[in-house]
Amino acid sequence: MATNPLQHLMPSCNGAKAAAAGAVLGRPAADDPRAGTLRLNEIFHSIQGESTWAGEPCTFVRLTGCPLRCTYCDTEYAFREGATATVGDILDRVAAIGCPLVELTGGEPLAQRRAFDLVRLLCDAGNTVLIETSGAVDIAPCDPRSIRILDLKAPGSGECDRNLWSNLADLRARDEVKFVVTDRADYDWARAQIAAHGLDRRVREGALRAILVGAAWEQPRGTEVAGTPGLSPRELAAWILADRLPVRMQVQMHKVIWDPRTRGV
Repeated sequence: MATNPLQHLMPSCNGAKAAAAGAVLGRPAADDPRAGTLRLNEIFHSIQGESTWAGEPCTFVRLTGCPLRCTYCDTEYAFREGATATVGDILDRVAAIGCPLVELTGGEPLAQRRAFDLVRLLCDAGNTVLIETSGAVDIAPCDPRSIRILDLKAPGSGECDRNLWSNLADLRARDEVKFVVTDRADYDWARAQIAAHGLDRRVREGALRAILVGAAWEQPRGTEVAGTPGLSPRELAAWILADRLPVRMQVQMHKVIWDPRTRGV
């Protein structure tokens, strides 16, 4: 991977692990894609809680597995829990729900190579397909009709070294970039990346849909995640307003509607 010319702006995110993170993916198989299998954690119908699509009814397809262990991860159960399902079975279950907005999430959904087949076939079926991805794996193989929500990991996540910076060059006009902020240092880091990579300019020019910034919720220590005390949304809002930062602040709406520990919402 080419050296990032802006690496001096990211002292805690040198990208040393990025190539290994991207290598986990592989490419879509050439045989019958509906017969391929994925490790599936759950499928559910709920209200989209994040991104510019927040508030809309959405079908969520959560795949099992993730190579990251973010401090604020609230889906530790998706690291290992799940069962094998064919791509065809997943497509049929999504179709039965009858909601044309579908999000592929995890874990890290793109860590399973058959996920690319699933995305393509969901698009073929006329769905609007969102992909919630960590930013640690290569997003280039995604069907161009899909919408990638790229979660750049700030230092407070504990996984900042896993950011695959080459993904930024592959972002399209419908894609979104997301930052989860645990403290002031994370906020300053996110602000620096927005400036260094011209993300605000790309939004103004219509080359990127949105920059999302949200405060991490309190997350207890788990079996595999360190946990975080969280950040007050009011404090984050004050920083954004003081800096005139050209971003869209977001909260996880589903955690406001339902108890934050509730699954399947």
